[in-house]
Amino acid sequence: MDQPVSQKEKARLHVSLALPNGGSLDEEDIALIETVQKCRSILGASKLMGISYRKTWLMTDALNRTFETRVIDTFPGRRGGGAEVTPFGERIVAVFRSVERRSARAATATLEELTSSLDWAFETATSGAAREETQDLRSSA
Repeated sequence: MDQPVSQKEKARLHVSLALPNGGSLDEEDIALIETVQKCRSILGASKLMGISYRKTWLMTDALNRTFETRVIDTFPGRRGGGAEVTPFGERIVAVFRSVERRSARAATATLEELTSSLDWAFETATSGAAREETQDLRSSA
């Protein structure tokens, strides 16, 4: 089937790193680091990202435990409160973004080949519930 003009989007590559110590690093982690850098607050980052404070705190803790060097320093309310991305955290963002760019460049031809073979009726033939379930399965993989 020919590709409709309105559906000439390109396939997107999502990078998720499974680290040898059992930790992981993905787009949501990087978004958290970047948002904390802007807000200088775990609570502010949670609100801006639209996720719970608890999840934001657990993600921050996981990032800090994954690496020998802290990614985000936190300061309890008694010190004025807030959070600060460390220089190491800034480096993690830079390295991750570099991996994303390099991966996207390397995969361009293959993704274009896959995109050219898509059944463009799939979107309209698939119910919203099935799409959400498929996305949930991909997220948990």
